[in-house]
Amino acid sequence: MKANTILIISALFFLTACQQAESPAPENSAGEPEVAVRELPAELAVEQPSRYDIYATVRLTTDLSHLTDSQRQMIPLLIEASKIMDDLFWLQAYGDREPLLNSIDDPAQRRFADINYGPWDRLAADQPFVENAGPKPLGAGFYPRDMSKEEFEAWGQEGKDGLYTLVKRNEAGELYLQTYSEAYAAQLRDSAGLLRQAAELAEDPEFANYLLMRASALETDNFQPSDMAWMDMKNNPIELVIGPIETYEDLLFGYRAAYESYVLIKDQEWSERLARFAQYLPELQTGLPVPEAYKQEMPGSDADLNAYDVVYYAGHSNAGSKTIAINLPNDEEVQLAKGTRRLQLKNAMLAKYNQILVPISDMLIAEDQREHVTFQSFFGNTMFHEVAHGLGIKTTLDGQSTVRHAMKEHASALEEGKADILGLYMVQKLREKGEITEGELMDDYVTFMAGIFRSVRFGASSAHGKANMIRFNFFKQAGAFSRDDETGAYRVNLPEFEQAVKDLSNRLLTLQGDGDYAAVDAFVAEMGTVGSQLQTDLDRLASAAIPVDIVFEQGTGVLGL
Repeated sequence: MKANTILIISALFFLTACQQAESPAPENSAGEPEVAVRELPAELAVEQPSRYDIYATVRLTTDLSHLTDSQRQMIPLLIEASKIMDDLFWLQAYGDREPLLNSIDDPAQRRFADINYGPWDRLAADQPFVENAGPKPLGAGFYPRDMSKEEFEAWGQEGKDGLYTLVKRNEAGELYLQTYSEAYAAQLRDSAGLLRQAAELAEDPEFANYLLMRASALETDNFQPSDMAWMDMKNNPIELVIGPIETYEDLLFGYRAAYESYVLIKDQEWSERLARFAQYLPELQTGLPVPEAYKQEMPGSDADLNAYDVVYYAGHSNAGSKTIAINLPNDEEVQLAKGTRRLQLKNAMLAKYNQILVPISDMLIAEDQREHVTFQSFFGNTMFHEVAHGLGIKTTLDGQSTVRHAMKEHASALEEGKADILGLYMVQKLREKGEITEGELMDDYVTFMAGIFRSVRFGASSAHGKANMIRFNFFKQAGAFSRDDETGAYRVNLPEFEQAVKDLSNRLLTLQGDGDYAAVDAFVAEMGTVGSQLQTDLDRLASAAIPVDIVFEQGTGVLGL
């Protein structure tokens, strides 16, 4: 597929209705702190200088001409608040960044450390690439480095699994909790102040209210009221997602949230086109391929879908692989009361499609099926992945726990896998209903297959990478695709692929609802690994210098502000 053809397809798609998706590690048996180093194939060894070139640079900008003067003045304040989230994530992921960065003489290696927020390669199973860095603690900076899982689980502290607390050890060697609002008080006060300044410039009263409530939340760790306010905010052309949100960085338990931020410009026209799909969530939930008990929770139907150009990433969202779609809030109570919002980051998505997905397809997809790899389907698969987070079940069938807590460190990988496969299930069903008419189902399947190769390259320390490994191996066993040994190209087998979507949907939803940690642990151990043949094919992508992901030039200077 030629570059000019890609751009034409992309441009045409932006003028038509839409359709189209973008972890945890094992513990040891001895109860020692979970800091084991994973071995990599020699071809991915992080000492190789070429490893520092796996990210393609993208200039992160968009058209701001439709914004008012007040709105344009607001953006630098939101970016400054986001930079503070960046500082806080460094502390959570590694610690003080300055000694690390100042100790690295090689500019390429220093830049790579900045991209990874530490001396560990996030897209190579967190292998260290700086001399004497040592292995990355699975608990990052959330727990004492000498704390074992057994010590934590035996600790009788109430609220020890909270999203917004650090676990620390006092001089007597005892564990205690410290809230984020206390640990990072000065930085959070500064960030909250910037949000309050931005609120004074806000022309939309709902956005002003959200900024004020989010400022208070940063200072108190009480985020649910601002999450509710965010769900009620519909019309502002500028969007801000900020705070401690995702728990992927906590590879020890998956309990604690890491700071991040996105500053976004809403595409109103595209958002209106997407809005109609949210109404089908209850119907799609009812039709899930599992027994009734696993679909008894009904998602809110007032959730909305929106398209944005992102103009600033910070913190967790900017570390390693870059998010191209968002589904929030994560609070299960807010989800059941109001649903979720799905934000599609189309400028970042288009960059990944052009620079990564198409070159991968040209190498690993059968030549006569490459025409089915389209940006339209890439966008749709990504979008419905985010919508599908709202499907399934949030509380285990026994009512004793949320799925997230029951699955512990596997929760993120299992949830991302569920969202991927149920997103494809949604595409199937909406095509059957005639709600999606552009392209054909084969486009969605072949693009999805190419997307597996893209995301598997994120590595075992990424929830998305682990989820894709599970799906690849499950689909392989089901005969959903075949590989030509002579060309090394993969072919989607339509009937088997369709059945595999149904079967894997059933398996993941059942695992979540049962809340059986041991069963999930065994499933991930069996299915979440890269086999030798797949590794050989991934090595071909590396040898061809196809980027693994993207990194940004961003900020007020890039935006001309």
